[in-house]
Amino acid sequence: MLPNDPIILLSVINTKLRDYYSSLDALCEDLDINEDELIKKLSSIGYIYKPERNQFV
Repeated sequence: MLPNDPIILLSVINTKLRDYYSSLDALCEDLDINEDELIKKLSSIGYIYKPERNQFV
C-alpha cells in the first residue's frame, strides 16, 4: 500500500524507481497503480516524471 501524503509518496516512488524499476510504466504495472492518478497526485505538489532520469523532479 502506498502512502496518501504526496510528499511521502514522492519519496517512496522515487526510491522504488531508483532501486527496482527501469521505468514508471514498469512500476505502475507491477504494483497495479493507475499511472495517470499517480502523475496527477505528484504534479499537485509540483513534480513531474522525467523518463531520462527515471524519477519525479
